[in-house]
Parts: sequence; C-alpha cells; structure tokens
Amino acid sequence: GQAHDLTCAEPLLESVDPRAVLGDKAFYADPFIYALERRDIAPVIPPKANRKVPRSCDFVLYCERNLVERFFNKLKHFRAIATRFDRHDDNFMASVKLAAIRIWMRFNESMT
Repeated sequence: GQAHDLTCAEPLLESVDPRAVLGDKAFYADPFIYALERRDIAPVIPPKANRKVPRSCDFVLYCERNLVERFFNKLKHFRAIATRFDRHDDNFMASVKLAAIRIWMRFNESMT
C-alpha cells in the first residue's frame, strides 16, 4: 500500500544477521541507524543533503547496491513475474527462480 519501506525494515532484519545493510537515502533515519549500530551492523546508507552532521558512508560498498537494483530490473522483464501471473506462492517462487537462472546463464554466456 502506501506504507514506507522503513516501517517494515527493522522487523524484516530481526530474523537475519548481516554484516552491513545497503540502502538509499530514504532509509537514513536516526532510529533505524541506531538500531543497526546496536546490533553491530554497518549501515551503508548515504547521508541526506539536509543533515547538519552527516555520517560517513562506504561508497565503494554502496555501489554494489546498483547490481541488485539492475538484477530486479531484469527480473521485471519477465511478464509472468512483473504481473504476478501465478496465483500460488510456490508457483511464483518457481518462476522467479527460473528467471534468475536464465539471467545468470545469459550473464555467464556474455562473459565467455
């Protein structure tokens, strides 16, 4: 719906233990940053331009976020995934996995 992604980010991260969290400027909120730091998770989120005291950001690691964004863009080129054609979760997940395998195979083909 209309809820911001930040509202569900903390509960989503409770079940995993990453070393770092990559996010865009929309996730640059003090409560979220402090929650990550309490769990010894490195926030890799660029600071907003309006911050008086901006935090540092590992921009080399932040550039890796672009790879993930491009992968999801390629997934959306598959019509069945973009339109959520499958009604059952298992079938949809199988479609996503097949599309990911196909993208991976195309990538490996281009590397040879």
